[in-house]
Amino acid sequence: MKIASYTAYGGPETIAITEAPTPSPGMGEVVVRVRAAPVTAGDARLRSGRVPRGVGLLLRLAIGLRRPRVAPGIAFAGEVAGIGPGVTAFSPGQPVFGLTGFKGGAHREYLVMKANGTILPLPETLTFESGAAFFFGGLTAAEFLIDRAHLAPGERLLVAGATGAVGSAAVQIGCHLGATVSATASPANHPLARSLGAVEVTDYRKGPPPGPFDVIVDVMGSLGWQGARSLLAPGGRLVLITADLAQMLGSAIRPHRDGRRVLTGTNRDDLPAMQRLLALHQAGGYTPVLGPVLPFEKLSEAHAIAESFHKPGNIVVVMS
Repeated sequence: MKIASYTAYGGPETIAITEAPTPSPGMGEVVVRVRAAPVTAGDARLRSGRVPRGVGLLLRLAIGLRRPRVAPGIAFAGEVAGIGPGVTAFSPGQPVFGLTGFKGGAHREYLVMKANGTILPLPETLTFESGAAFFFGGLTAAEFLIDRAHLAPGERLLVAGATGAVGSAAVQIGCHLGATVSATASPANHPLARSLGAVEVTDYRKGPPPGPFDVIVDVMGSLGWQGARSLLAPGGRLVLITADLAQMLGSAIRPHRDGRRVLTGTNRDDLPAMQRLLALHQAGGYTPVLGPVLPFEKLSEAHAIAESFHKPGNIVVVMS
């Protein structure tokens, strides 16, 4: 099978696609024939080592000082190619999707997963491509809006950076929760933001709508506390999806500021979180937005697009 790996920290050219033996399932395992996998901003950051200020050393201590010692690809969609002893929840040929998590490894043609792990049947409402794109932005948006910010019906939500993987999910889920959603995006992506439910969209280079807002989701950290402070209503919550070390420490030490709150951190990627997101989809509250779809052989090109941080929706590579 074909398998991708990182050869060093650096640009997209540090990705190698080589041959490896096709795996066999062990006890309680399934082998998935991967049909599609996303290329996320997280993939680009792990490959390049370019992360928010103050986090770089922590990242390298976690995954390798000289090169990333994790495998590319954090999510997948495909079909069961084989089952090991003791597996009853899945059957050969069954469409599935799921997460490999921080350890990665989804950018390959065959993948071994624990049958009781982060893998679910792929519903008929999703293609392999949309199934691959399903979890990355959706899990982040759902947890921060529902569990952290406690977005309520009738509240006013601003999504700054509304048309990438996280932003497009946040607009949809915010609308589903009953909020009035405004957005910032590049002019070319304004129609997409409106189609997702945003009632007011402005050019991110010219600044957000005047507000006030009860919740602000700052996807790329373009506003920060200083930029968002005047836009937040009393009791408002600022969600910093992309935060540097100082912002993360600040939100932990002093989350309450002037009667408002600053929220940072990471989201859960366990099976209950995945199942909740699937329930949101089945209720009409979320469907991932597909952006560029490229063949696996163009994985380096997909990474180049991902690290521009200006692509619409989710980037997906498809296996031959």
